[in-house]
Amino acid sequence: MEKNFYIETFGCQMNEYDSEKISGMLQNLDYKESKDINSADLIIYNTCLIRENAENKLYGKLGALKKLKREKDDLILAVGGCIPQNEEIRSYILDKYPFIDIIFGTNTFYKLPEMISKHLNNTNEVLVELEKNSSTLNENLPTIRKFDHKAFINIMYGCNNFCSYCVVPHTRGRERSRSSEDILREARDLASKGYKEITLLGQNVNSYGNDINSNYKFTQLLEDVEKIKGIERIRYVSSHPKDVGDDFIEFLGKSKKVCNHIHLPIQSGSSKVLKEMNRKYSKEDYLEIIKKLKKAVPNISVSTDFIVGFPGESEEDFEETLDLCRKVEFDAAFTFIYSIRPDTPAGKRTDQIDDKVKHERFNKLLETLYPIFYKKNLTYIDKTVKVLVDEISKNKDDHLTGRSECNRIVHFKGTKDLIGKIVNVKITNVKTWFLEGILTEEDAYE
Repeated sequence: MEKNFYIETFGCQMNEYDSEKISGMLQNLDYKESKDINSADLIIYNTCLIRENAENKLYGKLGALKKLKREKDDLILAVGGCIPQNEEIRSYILDKYPFIDIIFGTNTFYKLPEMISKHLNNTNEVLVELEKNSSTLNENLPTIRKFDHKAFINIMYGCNNFCSYCVVPHTRGRERSRSSEDILREARDLASKGYKEITLLGQNVNSYGNDINSNYKFTQLLEDVEKIKGIERIRYVSSHPKDVGDDFIEFLGKSKKVCNHIHLPIQSGSSKVLKEMNRKYSKEDYLEIIKKLKKAVPNISVSTDFIVGFPGESEEDFEETLDLCRKVEFDAAFTFIYSIRPDTPAGKRTDQIDDKVKHERFNKLLETLYPIFYKKNLTYIDKTVKVLVDEISKNKDDHLTGRSECNRIVHFKGTKDLIGKIVNVKITNVKTWFLEGILTEEDAYE
């Protein structure tokens, strides 16, 4: 009898990559993925703990499943990812949602097939599998990729930075770099299957190799990936400003395949706040890096992250953030209102910012950023960009959606046979969040 699974992923690209591997394992168990949660025999939530909103979203999802679980006795419900790694929250979930069958962490998802088998033999027991670090993680797991033309490759696990607001070192453990041989083998395999673009993943990709005392660092890895025939585009997420060195910037300036986009989280424009966040760089350091990047790659696109309302953030500190936005002129940004995360130094501080003030500053930040995004997009009018076509547009059946080298979303009219191909699109119209254009034979600007 055919069995269906439904998986919903919260959080970052690392979680998406893990979900691709979970899907691969389940299909090996003869499960078929379903987009309809009501038809599923197995429901998995792959969770994120980095923001309070993601945590609350999970609780809402679990509450809504109580009725479905009662109606389907054989339904298996699993919660995995970052949230179960926290003991206090895990205990809360087990107490409040006793109908959960399986709980696994970021480093134990490879045990899911074994846990499903155990559950089927003893449906009364809640199974919990957790590990702090992933030293035993099986690298050779089957993977079901979301796309046939672009893919994620994990190059490292965990994080050593211990930013004062962040739970990642506690949920994903300390930094562990994958061997370059394994990474390059995976990249070559993808290239042989026709993949054109890969994204190298890590909480801090620029610290790749530091944990194994090797002279082989992130720049060398990029150089070797670039040599792989068939791979036409290389992306990476995320870079930490404290580890962006001159050799890396120099390589970006001469690379033929690394896309001209960098995601470089700043979090705050105030050097005082950055020190209290334990970010290990100042506003001036960040601006110097941006200056070097733009000199090496004149048309580089820069995106970032901001946290508004960090404990103790003054009006002057916040104004420093707005000043940084105007000086850098970011192409895109992920903006967040600070929320207390469990077991973090910032969460224990007594100088938390009032919610009303946080929301006022958040809105002011958006009012500063959005015109900059639009202004940067306007520079693409009448220019031709190379677009890797991802899928049919969600809004228009006769339009396609893809991304340019600088990571801008581009919509244009076209047929589905172009999906997975790199095409030239002349930009005719822009919005704050995307570009619109027409197919052309003109040479690309980027």
